[in-house]
Amino acid sequence: MAKRLVEVFTAGCYLCDDTVKQVKDLACENCEVVVYDLNKGCDTNECQEKAKTYGVQTIPAVAINGELVDCCKNTGIDMDSLKKAGLGQSAS
Repeated sequence: MAKRLVEVFTAGCYLCDDTVKQVKDLACENCEVVVYDLNKGCDTNECQEKAKTYGVQTIPAVAINGELVDCCKNTGIDMDSLKKAGLGQSAS
């Protein structure tokens, strides 16, 4: 039986570290957990390529068997929302 591939994309921050710990705690013997620290990068750029392929926009993010999990499919930063909140506008 093939193991379930669980890939965790992080930036090495404490929020990411907590997610990695939780994922590892939940993983069973049928799960192979691989952690990619996008801040450090990979020797082969595999982690960045996978993040792009999976559509990772925010981190931490988790992909299982090659697909980004629904809870991780956030759109990331939205510049229009930032502008609506006042970013780039001088205070009056």
